[in-house]
Amino acid sequence: MKRGKAITAQRERVDKTNLYSIEEAVKLMKELKWAKFDESVDLSVKIVHKSMQNVRGSAILPAGTGKTKKVLVICKGDKQKEALDAGADYVGAEDVIEKIKEGWIDFQAVVATPDMMKEVGKLGSVLGRKGLMPKPKSGTVTDNVKEIVKELKGGRVEYRADKTGVVHMLIGKLSFPDMSIIDNIKAFYSQLLRDKPSDAKGNYIKSIHISSSMGPGIKINHKGIER
Repeated sequence: MKRGKAITAQRERVDKTNLYSIEEAVKLMKELKWAKFDESVDLSVKIVHKSMQNVRGSAILPAGTGKTKKVLVICKGDKQKEALDAGADYVGAEDVIEKIKEGWIDFQAVVATPDMMKEVGKLGSVLGRKGLMPKPKSGTVTDNVKEIVKELKGGRVEYRADKTGVVHMLIGKLSFPDMSIIDNIKAFYSQLLRDKPSDAKGNYIKSIHISSSMGPGIKINHKGIER
């Protein structure tokens, strides 16, 4: 198959025994492009920690991800105008809570003011399952809706490790300038280290791979990443 040959040819150009610098990895990833659409750029970070559930947090990517999130803000009164002025896609209170109960979920991020959390908490079976439940720790339960909405509409991303200890993150698009991709990787890597659990010992980050949607993984020498 033509697609199989293209993938095989790509993989043969990646030296699996080599640790590429971040600049080399991004350059090679772009050289291996063969798909006709603008592929996403994905980062996979293998971490070492006894409890993967504790590895989660948020980061701000300076160049954004290339995708725009639809943000819902659940609030009342003057906060609704503040949220709309900040760029929120949907704003409401009890009305949107009822819509969600009926199955509406056309959004990728939810912010709620503290006074609404008693009602929002009843949506746990819906929002929790999709990882959309507002949380004080992530900054999505707040009275400062203006700041968090702007972050979410910009380059703010949420991350968490899966059961195998790998953090998967959309880091941009292949059409981004090299430096934009590099800046995003550095920002995310630095945030991972800042969020390192206090009980994590030794080499917390085991490996980092970068790849485009259709391309092979390229292993980065993460110890050489400036932060």
